[in-house]
Amino acid sequence: MNRTTLSLIAGTAALAAVTGFATLNQPDPAGQDTVRAAAELPVERTSLLCPSPSTSDLAETSYTSFTPVTKGTAATGTAELTAAAGNAAAPTDTASGKTGDKAGDKAGDKAGGKTGDKASGKKKAAKPVVAPKTPGAPAVGVTTGGDAPALLGTAEGKFAPGWTVQETTEVVAGSGRGLQGLTCTAPDTEFWFPGASTSADRTDYVHLTNPDDSAAVVDVELYGKGGALASTVGEDITVPPHSSEPILLSTLTPEKQEDLTVHVNVRSGRLGAAVQALDAKLGGDWLASSAEPAATQVIPGIPKDATAVRLVAYAPGDADADLKVQLASTSGLITPAGHETLHVKAGMTTSVDLGDVTRGEAGSLILTPTDRPTPVVVAVRVLRGKGDKQESAFIPAAGPVGARASAADNTAKTASLSLTAPKGTAKVKVTASAGSGGGTPVSQTYTVKAGATLEVRPPVPAGLKGTFALTVEPLTATPVYAARTLTVAQEGVSGFTVQTLPDDRGTVAVPQVDEDIAVLQR
Repeated sequence: MNRTTLSLIAGTAALAAVTGFATLNQPDPAGQDTVRAAAELPVERTSLLCPSPSTSDLAETSYTSFTPVTKGTAATGTAELTAAAGNAAAPTDTASGKTGDKAGDKAGDKAGGKTGDKASGKKKAAKPVVAPKTPGAPAVGVTTGGDAPALLGTAEGKFAPGWTVQETTEVVAGSGRGLQGLTCTAPDTEFWFPGASTSADRTDYVHLTNPDDSAAVVDVELYGKGGALASTVGEDITVPPHSSEPILLSTLTPEKQEDLTVHVNVRSGRLGAAVQALDAKLGGDWLASSAEPAATQVIPGIPKDATAVRLVAYAPGDADADLKVQLASTSGLITPAGHETLHVKAGMTTSVDLGDVTRGEAGSLILTPTDRPTPVVVAVRVLRGKGDKQESAFIPAAGPVGARASAADNTAKTASLSLTAPKGTAKVKVTASAGSGGGTPVSQTYTVKAGATLEVRPPVPAGLKGTFALTVEPLTATPVYAARTLTVAQEGVSGFTVQTLPDDRGTVAVPQVDEDIAVLQR
């Protein structure tokens, strides 16, 4: 093996640890195995993007930043959220009490920031907000009103592995009133959102956030019950550097459709994307991206008191999909009467009302192919309450927890955790972190029966002050899916939001090199 090969291996290992994405396929001309099984190392850098939370003057938004404790990390590091370009007030860091002057300390103008030194032409850097002091304890920032900016986040060193940020907004009245929650997203190049709408009662925005130094170019495609909706304004959308653009879906098409699938396809650069769904009668919430198209999908965390569940599916390929619909109830897998299967035509959005499918028990939907495996994306809209006291939330299909996943912004009274193991019995360790204002972490182990859903009130840190984070770690090889629900009472209406917990990608596989590689180099 020559020096060039060694440099390639070393460079790939470094890239993998920093980004979490790197592979190496190098032939060995000598026929010797110089690269051993990959080692799992903590990532060294992570990016997250939080969209602007609300335009309502009645909104109150909290941002909670959390990194679980990870062995083998660097001794130092940072995790910072800064405001995207635009004239908006920064949140207050409740740990430090610092804030930008909400009347005038702006994150920067739309070109990318205020000019600081006019003589030198230098731009004033955006002030970091919500910066945690140590892994294992959350940091919280709060802002009020409708001018809160999108936030761009970067974590490095000891704060990078498993870093998560929760954006939670409470709106007491008006369109979209209720509790809106979102786990801030990592930048990517493709997103699917089944469950969006352009109906008369809905005001849905897709928020596109660009973390990079160059502009991103993106296509936003809409698919309804008859296929693709004609639109030219959804093509070649430019998102400037370090900025965020909310796009009203009804401006992309004149058609009014109750159920749509939104496809965000980034052709240049990378973005964070999320759909904000605001309903004039049923409140509002964020619709996070569905798991990648796959033949089998799992939607965890449907509340036991759901009064209506609407399933929305889309098949992005050229083939129709026929799906078996099952509910993982608290006792095991059951088939909803009258909804045993679902046929999804290729390129078309299909929806079905499942009613109160959980019937007083927490559950998760398991969708599997009845015949030929065909990739689909899916999500559900969940209603709680009755009459004019209804509230809505969205749950997309999720990937498994994998090695570990975390959810921030929990309190003893507002949080519940749902766990499901479709393929076999699983043991899961759940750790409640120290509180944002103090407290001692506590862990508890749960057993999830095969094909069942277990809903629990999570453990609460001893001496809790503030909010805490939950970290879920499977102890067995069986895949586990998880979701966290937050609930608040608002004038007789039970506002709620549900976030899934896919793998936090806190580690990355890095090739190991044999100790005698120096000999091979010669």
